[in-house]
Amino acid sequence: MRADLKQPVMSSEAPAGRGPFPQAVRVGPLVFVSGQGPISPETNRPIDGDFAAQVCTTFANLDKILRAAGLSLAHVVKATVYLADIAQVPDFNRLYEALMPKPYPARTLVQAGLRGIDVEVDVIAAHPAMTAWSPPQN
Repeated sequence: MRADLKQPVMSSEAPAGRGPFPQAVRVGPLVFVSGQGPISPETNRPIDGDFAAQVCTTFANLDKILRAAGLSLAHVVKATVYLADIAQVPDFNRLYEALMPKPYPARTLVQAGLRGIDVEVDVIAAHPAMTAWSPPQN
């Protein structure tokens, strides 16, 4: 792949990140958002909050990055969710249903050894105007 086809996406309204990677990368119609957690954009540190507050902050961060790419959570086609405690799946699902627009994207959910946070999510979104595929007509 030519390096110029891979464009970083950055939002000053979302956490800066803690490593050598952009908040997201656009390749053609796809935007790959790096893992986001309950990090305050102002302090770049984890928020003080319960599980629900952490999930809501995580999705707010994802949405801000997607908006910098001209997209939103409605354009997400794949989500990967990492939970520190797999017992929180029912609580996560209730919040997810309220935060993610239908139709829901494909999703993977795993328990992970997160440090200092309870949730992290990365997503892939597709820009509808840039995709060549259209659904079959019934």
